[in-house]
Amino acid sequence: MRAATATLVTAAALASMSAAATLTEAQADAYAALALAGITREFPNKPMHVHAGPGSARRPRALHPVFYGCYDWHSAVHGHWMLVRLLRGGHLGEDKAAAVRAALDAQLTADGLAAEAAYFDAPENRSYERMYGWAWLLRLAAELRAWDDPDARRWAADLGPLEAKIVALAKAYLPKLDWPVRCGFHPESSFALGQFHDYAHEVGDAEFVKLIEAKARAFYAADRDYPVRYEPSGNDFFSAGLNEADLMRRVLPADAFSAWLDAFFPGLAGREMGNLLTPAEVSDPSDGHLVHLAGLNLNRAWTMRGIASALPDEDPRQAVLEGAAAEHTEAGLAYVDSGHYEGDHWLASFAVYLLDGVGR
Repeated sequence: MRAATATLVTAAALASMSAAATLTEAQADAYAALALAGITREFPNKPMHVHAGPGSARRPRALHPVFYGCYDWHSAVHGHWMLVRLLRGGHLGEDKAAAVRAALDAQLTADGLAAEAAYFDAPENRSYERMYGWAWLLRLAAELRAWDDPDARRWAADLGPLEAKIVALAKAYLPKLDWPVRCGFHPESSFALGQFHDYAHEVGDAEFVKLIEAKARAFYAADRDYPVRYEPSGNDFFSAGLNEADLMRRVLPADAFSAWLDAFFPGLAGREMGNLLTPAEVSDPSDGHLVHLAGLNLNRAWTMRGIASALPDEDPRQAVLEGAAAEHTEAGLAYVDSGHYEGDHWLASFAVYLLDGVGR
């Protein structure tokens, strides 16, 4: 019954779905409030720091003078990215915009960002936040570089040493990564490659683009019959399969991508996709791992919309993806501001990524 209904989705219905998944000022202000409360909240904190000796046991803000909040480094990074994105896009009300600009100016200091860059100099720290945190740092850098604003230009310049350090680490690491990482959380490799790809195009780094595209093709170009019935796992916030397809639509020409997608998800047009088209339920939003599934719904929605954007309008797979994306958007947004810090410290960034069409 659902398969038959999906084939009848009209262009007008698709437009309505897209409009429904658009960021409003009320949402933007609410999401900004979550980030403002999180980026300067040092505790609780999960530092993931390697202790090289007794002297390395330091509190989070001493280790990371900028990205110490939001429970962990990567969430602090994408919390800052989200605030920049909302401010740059004019999504915020006047008072909230002023508060966000002031907060970013207090956080993104030259000295603090220089210390963040220096952290990666120690040998034991060179793999820190590889590659998920790296991906969000480069998304933040790209956002600042693309914004014609005096403050943004200063913040981008001050972020430059850390940005350069992450790019150098990625360029050194990718040639040594012989196999993709396929999972539903931080180490998953296709999400990071997609973010790296967007960054490299934004800054005009042709060498980086070439490296990323070669690695994407080596990892994924021959993939067929993705095991859709294996997703999700119990604490996923990523769909490894949909992330992969969202990467490949960046890398392959349109016709080649359409053929690749047909082989990768052969049941997509007929909605024979295991659990991939059905939103995941969150049994306990106060559990830091179980609430990952709310993020999974948002990630699925943005990847589905990204994949659909690379298909022609008459392609029946587009309607299936857009319809499922709308369902996942509704399910995921319900948990963004739940009152539980386990989700509130990060889910808003995923919501903004989805609702503002980032990466497309």
